[in-house]
Amino acid sequence: MQDVDLNLLTALDVLLAECSVTKAAHRLGLSPSAMSRTLSRLRIATGDQLLVLAGRTLVPTPYAEQLSEHVHELARNARAVLQPANSTLDVATLKRTFTIRANDGFVELVGASLMAAITQTAPHVRIRFVSKPDKDARPLREGLIDLEVGVLGTAAPELKTRLLFRDRFVGICRAGHPLLARVTAKRYASYQHVVVSRKRQFSGPVDDALSQLGLRRTIAMVVLTYANAMQIARHSDLLGLVPHSCLGSALLGGHARSADVQLFELPVRTPEIKVSAIWHPRLHADPAHRWLRDTIFAICKNAVP
Repeated sequence: MQDVDLNLLTALDVLLAECSVTKAAHRLGLSPSAMSRTLSRLRIATGDQLLVLAGRTLVPTPYAEQLSEHVHELARNARAVLQPANSTLDVATLKRTFTIRANDGFVELVGASLMAAITQTAPHVRIRFVSKPDKDARPLREGLIDLEVGVLGTAAPELKTRLLFRDRFVGICRAGHPLLARVTAKRYASYQHVVVSRKRQFSGPVDDALSQLGLRRTIAMVVLTYANAMQIARHSDLLGLVPHSCLGSALLGGHARSADVQLFELPVRTPEIKVSAIWHPRLHADPAHRWLRDTIFAICKNAVP
């Protein structure tokens, strides 16, 4: 289609509507002579006279009459496609399902607040949270998910990110655990531990920090979710390790609200956790997607302890 000029489509639409070179020229802001040359180009392109003289007026040929309604629709659609995207959004009428990949801790943290915000402002929007088995960028690239939340861990250079909040690891244990009497690195390492790992690994940043002190802990169990770790720590002597944010509404004044589980600050330093929203550039300018990102950002700003 190298020889196709879409401007001819608009010109044909106006010529067939006006059946007058002069009136069509006026509507398009052209001179009558320029409009006449455009009609000549259209006749060559279509192989039809399109408009012919009948006395002192122009009338459409049978082929032009056949094209008229179809051309008008094509011209309107072409203008809609080839103009800047509409940046306005009425979230009250928005009907869309967003798929978000995140771990269970984030869902616990923002799920209820996000639903409340959606119910109030965008009642026709639905959210589908899906599990996060890895940090593969393919689902974002292929449009299988709309947004990912977590620590950036992919080499995909094109992805867009926005920091939602900073987090840190804390320890959890059952209420009355002997460690709580005096939390030191040596005493911490002396107990058995339960950790969360999607990759089923028996070591992590805490182990690196302990090794620098010549200490080593015993990891007795690896589980898939932070909820699992909290439940096991609650009903055993195993010590758990979770991000501070994943405790979410269970926190009250820095302590676990539940009487049978408590948190404590780790006796070693671990790297800061940066939790970000991650999305593909394809959706960056989409007004609905931008609204979702802004909504989640605002919720995280208020929800993180």
